[in-house]
Amino acid sequence: MSIPENQAQSTMRPQIEIREVGVVREIHESIAKVEGLPSVSNGQIVYFGYEGKGMVMGFTEKEVLVLMFGGKDRVKAGDEVWSRGEPFTLPVGEGFMGRIINPLCEPCDGKPPIEAATYLPAFRVAPGVMERKPVHKALDTGIKILDAIIPVAMGQRQLLIGDRMTGKTTIAIDTILNQKGKDVICIYCCIGRSYSNLLKVIQVFKEKNVFPYTIVVAGVASSPVGEQYLAPYTACALGEYFMQNGKNVFVAFDDLTKHAWVYRQLSLLLQRPPGREAYPGDIFYIHSQLVERAGQLSDENGGGSMTFFPICDTLQGDVTGYIQTNLISMTDGQTVISAELFNQGVKPAIDFGLSVSRIGNKAQCPAMKELAGKLRLEYLQYKELVRMTQLRTTLSEEAAARIRRGEVITELLMQGKHEPASVEEQVLHLYALKLGILDPLSNQALRKFRREILGYADREFQFMMSELRQNWKLTDTVKKQMEECFRGYFAAQKK
Repeated sequence: MSIPENQAQSTMRPQIEIREVGVVREIHESIAKVEGLPSVSNGQIVYFGYEGKGMVMGFTEKEVLVLMFGGKDRVKAGDEVWSRGEPFTLPVGEGFMGRIINPLCEPCDGKPPIEAATYLPAFRVAPGVMERKPVHKALDTGIKILDAIIPVAMGQRQLLIGDRMTGKTTIAIDTILNQKGKDVICIYCCIGRSYSNLLKVIQVFKEKNVFPYTIVVAGVASSPVGEQYLAPYTACALGEYFMQNGKNVFVAFDDLTKHAWVYRQLSLLLQRPPGREAYPGDIFYIHSQLVERAGQLSDENGGGSMTFFPICDTLQGDVTGYIQTNLISMTDGQTVISAELFNQGVKPAIDFGLSVSRIGNKAQCPAMKELAGKLRLEYLQYKELVRMTQLRTTLSEEAAARIRRGEVITELLMQGKHEPASVEEQVLHLYALKLGILDPLSNQALRKFRREILGYADREFQFMMSELRQNWKLTDTVKKQMEECFRGYFAAQKK
């Protein structure tokens, strides 16, 4: 059988690849100054001769400024650099589930290579208004204070802000632990933190068996500066893949303060003029283009969502710094962690007065909304009363009762590290608080009630718990059975 002449010519025709080629003229740390490449633009990928990668970060009159990702010791002046005019893309897909990867999406857990389903750009425009819809479903964090008083919705951007070593990372980790069995894809992004800190997080994930639905992006402090800069965009691109496929995604960025430090370092190497606090003028843009990519997509676009918990450090509780105010202005709320409360033993040390969630209440379940409505005001009044009466030796009965009530609220909302609470457990706690049956209890009895009431209700009042889990509403039937549950529990304690 003979092959047609035109087909024979096409099979023999060589594949042609068009490249622009330049030459490295100078290297400053992780920045290479390249001569040539007249057609490249910002954000495009370039390749070095040893198969290393770089990204175009800027230009001078004669040179292209390229950020190198690792291997800087292998690049020297005179080396060849080439470009195909492609944007900087990253491999994404289901294969990344349960893996620990570096910001270039390369595995660093000693397991086999990951097969990519597709490639997505690391930097892209956020979905427009017409591609989204209003948030409508709560993200259950397992943190009682957040779920009750500062609720977070799927598709929201909630900033965690506070001093170092006050529990910000713990809140993000506990939120990931609480997503087990809830069909939420979680991504933990480590930016500029020490390798030992990352190992502690990974150990918790392994102990709690969260890797089946979790990805870890590791941009630790010992990794190249370019990879630390790229890390949050890598986590975002991975999240966008799942969001576009109709999944709900949760991403924790730990933390964006160190990301700002890394970008400031790169900007000085790029010889950009420093501005406020020595940060370049576009520091707001690099974070805003990141957090804007979170949201709730419309049903026509798959209905997926991506929720962000960016973490930000403060110095001695000062939230008025440049990076801190930038992030507050571009998120949908902030959870402020108080060092003073933390030192007093209140954990999680969330400051009710300064924390706010601007859109989360719209997604809160009816039962939580009914029970938590006046809780913030009641607690703040208690704190104010304590300040006013701290120098007095005698108190009126009314003042003493209100102070005791505030102490009960504080004790009830406290919870241990890596012990997220389910929504039904929180409803039981808050309804008991509303009835006032916890006020006469000692702190020891209150802690025992907090630990045991869910197990007792699941054993003795299964119908009530199933009805509550079905629609999350406090019907008259559920309320009566809850009251009966509390009576039964306290009766059993007296025996």
